[in-house]
Amino acid sequence: MSYIRRVLLEGEQVRYTAKMHWIAYLPALLEFVAGAALAIVAQVWSAPGLYFLVVPVLVVALIHFLALWIVRWTTEIAVTDRRVIYKTGLIRRETNEMNMDKVESVKVDQSILGRLLDYGDVTVLGTGAGFEPLRKIAAPISLRNHITGV
Repeated sequence: MSYIRRVLLEGEQVRYTAKMHWIAYLPALLEFVAGAALAIVAQVWSAPGLYFLVVPVLVVALIHFLALWIVRWTTEIAVTDRRVIYKTGLIRRETNEMNMDKVESVKVDQSILGRLLDYGDVTVLGTGAGFEPLRKIAAPISLRNHITGV
């Protein structure tokens, strides 16, 4: 059972759920490509000494991918008819909630690549404080529209 389903108040309904974009895996993918390139160079040049670099690079890429997967898997973002809920973390949980009547504005930051692939950073600003930026969110404009349109 998800965290968001467990914390819903009586009569509260989820209007929209957001998630992290797959681009979050890009650093691990680039590390894997570097390891594969090292393996190809070692094979082509017949340099067995390079193979000692290939394994650590691929292991680091795998560990980084798993860490990013856990972050993406454990991040929950929801807009209900009463509040915005954000939760991340597997063992050490971090949650943030804001009532809709406390939301002043929603800031969306997108790079050129973010606009092309439809991801970006979303910051919910409220009276007195706000959320930390929600990084690499898929469809950030849609999330903003659901927050400001409720």
